[in-house]
Amino acid sequence: MLSIDSAQALGAALRAARKQLGLTQSDLALAAGVGLRFVVDLEAGKPTVRLEQVLRVIDALGGRIRIEGLPGSLTTPETTRHGA
Repeated sequence: MLSIDSAQALGAALRAARKQLGLTQSDLALAAGVGLRFVVDLEAGKPTVRLEQVLRVIDALGGRIRIEGLPGSLTTPETTRHGA
C-alpha cells in the first residue's frame, strides 16, 4: 500500500503504475475517459486537478483509494469502485 502525502507523490505513483502496465499517457487518457492534458498534469503533480477525473484514472489503472486514520473512518476496506 502506498502512502500519498502530496499531489507530486500521487502523480509519481500513477506514472509508475501506468508504465508498469505498459500504457502510454494517451492509452490511459482513453481508458479513463479524460483528456491527454489531464493525464500529463496529473502525473506532473498539478495540485488543481479534478477529483472525479483522478478517480477515473485510478480506476482505469486498476487501483482504488482507501482512507485510514480519520475519525469515524471504516475499519474494513472499502470495496466500492468508482462508478459502481
